[in-house]
Amino acid sequence: MSKSDNLVEIRSLCKYFHTGKSFFKKNTGVLKAVDGVSLEIKKGETLGLVGESGCGKTTFGRTLVKLYNPTAGEILYGGSDISSLSNKEMLKYRSKMQMIFQDPYASLNPRMTVGDIIGEPLDIYKICSGKEREERVKYFLNKVGLNQSHINRYPHEFSGGQRQRIGIARSLAVNPEFIVCDEPISALDVSIQAQIINTIEDLQRDFGLTYLFIAHDLSMVKHISNRVGIMYLGKLVEIADSAEVYARPIHPYTNALLSAIPIPDPEESKKRNRIILEGEIPSPIDPPPGCRFKGRCRYAQKICGEVEPELKEVSPGHCVACHLFNK
Repeated sequence: MSKSDNLVEIRSLCKYFHTGKSFFKKNTGVLKAVDGVSLEIKKGETLGLVGESGCGKTTFGRTLVKLYNPTAGEILYGGSDISSLSNKEMLKYRSKMQMIFQDPYASLNPRMTVGDIIGEPLDIYKICSGKEREERVKYFLNKVGLNQSHINRYPHEFSGGQRQRIGIARSLAVNPEFIVCDEPISALDVSIQAQIINTIEDLQRDFGLTYLFIAHDLSMVKHISNRVGIMYLGKLVEIADSAEVYARPIHPYTNALLSAIPIPDPEESKKRNRIILEGEIPSPIDPPPGCRFKGRCRYAQKICGEVEPELKEVSPGHCVACHLFNK
């Protein structure tokens, strides 16, 4: 694919947080939540982003849609750099870039009806009003599998799965092109997760949407994603087509994550070589020099503690940041 096929391009994106002052120190440091991540998201694809809790994947998603202002780097949307735009200048992009949040309980205003929650973006962007607004809200309620009669009810009257559907309908209301799905099923019952995933896939087909799908469930990411990126401590360590990552993982961290996916067959599960990572995850406030994974990697070499590995292509479309393969 040519560069024109990319809807979003991220170049060396960083998001740092100052951790504030303590009684003993004037400044306790800088937390490097996202530290130099570069990737592209093609039009119409779903890019899965996976990693342990605290690796920076949610911060990356929020920075990408400018809920957080980036510390450094570039965010190109449709070829235009939006990373340094003001809130006012971002308005024309806000309707194109939406987000589905992880917690369906905290992301909905309990004092607003479902109709007002979904209709609020329509008011902000002055898309429609009156009867047309009501019909549009009902249309999107139907598209996410809810009844039109729910329009005058409040969030507390719904289950977790239904609340997440309301959040999805809200993100669709302004006809976006790109949606960041921030672990949209992790707070839901297992019995509901597949239904929400099917809804998200159906909406992508119906509206031609592009997704960044953030998750820690590797088996679900395999199901929904065209490509998969693996994050570790603020860094992207591997990215490739979904089938390639699961069939031929390269980075030792990716191999460890995949070995932890449960297998329903007890006999096959016994035969599996489970990789147990030893050591502690380094602090993102004071990350070690060189490779950040070296303290937990059984293949670590001297160079791993001295030089930070670059994300390089080792086969067509398959990139990895590891000195074992970047030679």
